[in-house]
Amino acid sequence: MAVSIYTTPSCGYCQVAKKYFRERGVKFTEFDITRDQRKADEMLHKSRQGGVPVIDFNGEIIVGFDQGRLERLISKSNN
Repeated sequence: MAVSIYTTPSCGYCQVAKKYFRERGVKFTEFDITRDQRKADEMLHKSRQGGVPVIDFNGEIIVGFDQGRLERLISKSNN
């Protein structure tokens, strides 16, 4: 399972998403787009928009915190 999350420090939903992953034992890589312009550009290329969080879950891009979709993806990855 390859999970990346693009965040900003002031994003409440970013915090919720990271907590959600930790509670479920999902390892992820976080990229703070306020500190890394290259990752900010990468996020824009992947999502085609500038809002965070942007989650790359095994190549599937999720904009925002969509718990139902994440649960389905986690379940699918664990089978």
